[in-house]
Amino acid sequence: QVQLVESGGGLVQPGDSLKLSCAASGGTFTNYAMGWFRQALGKEREFVAGITWRGLTRQYADSVKGRFTVSRDNTKNTVFLQMTSLKPEDTAVYYCAADRDKYRVTTGLGGYDYWGQGTQVTVSS
Repeated sequence: QVQLVESGGGLVQPGDSLKLSCAASGGTFTNYAMGWFRQALGKEREFVAGITWRGLTRQYADSVKGRFTVSRDNTKNTVFLQMTSLKPEDTAVYYCAADRDKYRVTTGLGGYDYWGQGTQVTVSS
């Protein structure tokens, strides 16, 4: 059983940057590809970014491409989401997730085996 705990969310202004972290425990971190999803109020949860186990493949939603960067530190069992040039439409609860299929990035929610509880990101002036 893998436990995932997100941190780093908060209230920021448009144009600001924020870095989210997701710490994993209870399993072998390198056995998993990792994904970031978000869910805005009243909307469905959507894929944001994903990274394979060694970090060789990264994939992004079109809405965040060029602004967000996903990375991982396998020595610390942590995956990160660096967010820059934040917009009000980035406001959502952000979740990290672990996928046993570690060799590819899956964009569908059903492809992930474990989920964190989420961290709120609010972008507002």
